[in-house]
Parts: sequence; structure tokens; C-alpha cells
Amino acid sequence: MKKNDELSESLEDYLEVILQLEQSQKVARAKDIAANMEIQRGSVTSALKNLKEKKLINYEPYSFITLTPKGKKLAKEITHRHAVLRDFLLMILQLDEETAELTACRMEHVIDNKSLEKLLFFFDFIYKCPRAGKDWVEAFLDYCSSGKLDPEKCERCLDDCHTRHQ
Repeated sequence: MKKNDELSESLEDYLEVILQLEQSQKVARAKDIAANMEIQRGSVTSALKNLKEKKLINYEPYSFITLTPKGKKLAKEITHRHAVLRDFLLMILQLDEETAELTACRMEHVIDNKSLEKLLFFFDFIYKCPRAGKDWVEAFLDYCSSGKLDPEKCERCLDDCHTRHQ
């Protein structure tokens, strides 16, 4: 069985949008989902029926839409994956906000839990390990902009690190 009980990327996107609408407006409406996703309202109906069949949303035509407990749990997982990936692309790889957002949206649908967990460990390591931290991220960004390592800077950095931890 495929991840998330056979949910397509599109259905995962619907769950994310419904969660966002529930958080901001308490409930979602088909017209709000359509507006948020920039699609025609008629396109929303079949997706909502599909999500209802999977017991992920409470839905009746022309009524409010809410997530079931199972749907809310899944929507939060999808939103979490998205946020972790977006933050990595923004903070570590220094992509611009629009590119990071669009790329994270595509990646969130295919990343497995083990890879996401390792990415979170990497984040934690970068910001907590004395050999990494902000200086390490800045050195990486320097490398990205120049396309090469500066051996003298590397030696100084290593010397500083050894001095601080003796």
C-alpha cells in the first residue's frame, strides 16, 4: 500500500488547505478551498467526495467541511513535512522564498519519514554541535557563492575550533 492510504499529491494538498482554513476560520467551504488553491469551485467537489470516502473529512454538499481526527493527523503530518523542507531550503540552502515554497510543496509528497527524520537530525546537529553552528552555515554559504573552498579559511576555522574545545 502506498504512503498515506493511496492519497495523491493533489488530495494531500486539499488536506493542507482544509487544515489552514480550519485554523484561520474554524471551518472550510468549497469556495474558500477553490480560491486558496486557485482552481474552479467545480473541481473541488470530486476531491471532497474522495476525501470523505477515505474518512478524512466531514463533508456534505453546500455545507462546511471539517477534518476528521484521522484527516487532521494526516494534514498535520503533511504540513510538518512541508515546513521542514521549506525551512531547510530557505535557511540552509538559502533559496529565495518563492522557490523554497514551490520546491517544498513538490518534495513533501515524496519524502519518506526516515529521510525527514534524518533531515531533522541534520538541522539539530548544525545548530547544536560546537563544530557546526552559525559559522559553519555561513562558511557553507560562502562556498556556495564562490564555488570553491578557501584552504586558508578552512585552516583558520579548524584552528579556532580546536582552540575553543581544548
